[in-house]
Amino acid sequence: MKALIWHGKHDIRTETVEDPEIVNPRDAIIEVTATAICGSDLHLYDGVIPGMRAGDILGHEFMGRVVETGSKSNLRKGERVVVPFTISCGACFHCSITQYSACENSNPAEKQDLSATVYGHPMAGLFGYSHLTGGYSGGQAELVRVPFSDVGPIVIPDHIEDEEALFLSDILPTGWMAAENASIGPDDTVAVWGCGPVGLFAVQSALAMGAARVIAIDHYPHRLELARNLGAEVIDFHATDVREALMELSGGIGVDAVIDAVGMEAHGFAIDNMIDIAKQKVGIGYDRASALKQAILAVRPGGRVSVPGVYGGMSDKFPVGAVMEKGLEIRTGQTHVQRYLAPLLAMIEEGKLDTTFLISHRLPLDRGPEAYRNFHSKQNEWTKVVLRPGSESGEGGRAGAGAMPAAAERAQ
Repeated sequence: MKALIWHGKHDIRTETVEDPEIVNPRDAIIEVTATAICGSDLHLYDGVIPGMRAGDILGHEFMGRVVETGSKSNLRKGERVVVPFTISCGACFHCSITQYSACENSNPAEKQDLSATVYGHPMAGLFGYSHLTGGYSGGQAELVRVPFSDVGPIVIPDHIEDEEALFLSDILPTGWMAAENASIGPDDTVAVWGCGPVGLFAVQSALAMGAARVIAIDHYPHRLELARNLGAEVIDFHATDVREALMELSGGIGVDAVIDAVGMEAHGFAIDNMIDIAKQKVGIGYDRASALKQAILAVRPGGRVSVPGVYGGMSDKFPVGAVMEKGLEIRTGQTHVQRYLAPLLAMIEEGKLDTTFLISHRLPLDRGPEAYRNFHSKQNEWTKVVLRPGSESGEGGRAGAGAMPAAAERAQ
């Protein structure tokens, strides 16, 4: 089969590799019909996530058709499924309380020491995201083995198009959990740092949860326009002092909740961020936490801080004093995807959530390396890339301004 293979920093290749096989009775083999490049994949592309090895198959946002099952899988051949990026056993303590991304059994025992040394406890297994998370092959491929297939995947009805359902694998539930972790109330003003895919879904989710105002912060004009189209007010951090603007917009109190959807590769010319950039480039630091620091300083006393953005190591000059003195609540973590699949699928079917508005490019899997380069370097234009294994030409390049989501087409 063909797959996108990591060979090092900024070195992604399309290669032919061995097809996956059933190795456990709970496994299933999925023929991938759609997969996407996630913003967190760019951390792998930039070489700032530890535990990657040359030859690893990338990708954790994917869906497809079941082509083979183990004897204990509850899936059937031919079913269309979306697969959560979190691999979860369904039986351990954390799975029993729906903390699926903290599963105790999905990271193979021989790899658990890698993440336990760094984070104090072993991480759960994730598709296509380093050997810290189990070294599982990802879904930017024609075929993928899905462990614990009786727990993770959700069957998609035929009337739902691939692109409507695909982002259930990660970024839609991640944006939703980010808003949920912010404990949004009907009178709240919420600020979201980053208008990438997760940030945009966090904006959409916060508004769906009843936030009075959502303020989106970025510097890419097109991404800010997408946020504005969702109903957010916007701040261009290159043109405006963010903290001053948020204080003015909140009547001098500070916003009620903040969401850091940027993570470990923040942009900006603040002195602490420039130092973090230099450390990251020479390999003596992992995280650029400028957005998170800014969010902590901007939220009101007693406010809530939600962090869906990915962080991998240590951060210098973290404002822990502000966290304590302001009495802030911080909630973060990898997304408990399985918890949200059914309710979010229902909201998609009911037309309450649009999951297609941010797709800018559709390409065949063979053009994956090109897609990575452009998604990395042209983030204003390349807001989200969907790759189609088996396609020779994709389904068009950039989605036009008049492109209509499939849900809207069906409604007419």
